[in-house]
Amino acid sequence: MNETATTPSRKTTKVGTVIGAKMAKTVTVQVERQFRHPLYKKIVRTRRTFLAHDELGKCKVGDVVRIIETRPISRHKRWRVVEILGLVPQSVEKDLGEVQS
Repeated sequence: MNETATTPSRKTTKVGTVIGAKMAKTVTVQVERQFRHPLYKKIVRTRRTFLAHDELGKCKVGDVVRIIETRPISRHKRWRVVEILGLVPQSVEKDLGEVQS
């Protein structure tokens, strides 16, 4: 029996905040991770950015999204937006637009 056909693929999912949405069908997602330093026992916070494919173009700056690992879409895109978990309020969105302009 073929074992690879019966086992589902395990793709990594991450939750992060959209920090850039200026490209067509692409958003920049910042994922924050906290862990305890093995020697000094201090909580360390690390941030990493990923380029994710947003097919419908619904994501805006400040949205909280879930991304999933996928096949390479372009040179740097290997993630895809699965769902938008939290929308940015309209008042915050207008403030962000004024700061960036």
